[in-house]
Amino acid sequence: MNILDENILESQRKSLQEWGIPFRQIGIEIGRKGMDDKEIIRLLIGLHQPTLFACERHFYKPGLCHPRYGLVFADVAQSEAAHCIRRVLRHREFNTHAKRMGVAIRATQTGLTVWRQHAGREIHYPWTD
Repeated sequence: MNILDENILESQRKSLQEWGIPFRQIGIEIGRKGMDDKEIIRLLIGLHQPTLFACERHFYKPGLCHPRYGLVFADVAQSEAAHCIRRVLRHREFNTHAKRMGVAIRATQTGLTVWRQHAGREIHYPWTD
């Protein structure tokens, strides 16, 4: 299940819909507006294989890695979030829900930097498209 943080712009939400990418957005289809980070993490733990897509750096921390969810920090302009999300979902290392569990991903224009649960260092993956 793809979860969008409430701060993902409406224009980006529409792009994802047009591309047929399924998601639920916090404050619209799931949860409520104004949820704090701890509430979001509790929500994710209770869902089946969710990946949270956010434009906020504080979701990219090794201490937040958990086997029940994945986190993606789209470190791009907010107007580019949908393209970034689509690229992550198509990347061969992260193209299934199962592959995104237990990771925190920082997605930039140049590639992906990833913390995995219990890893001692970040791993970099170039874009494959």
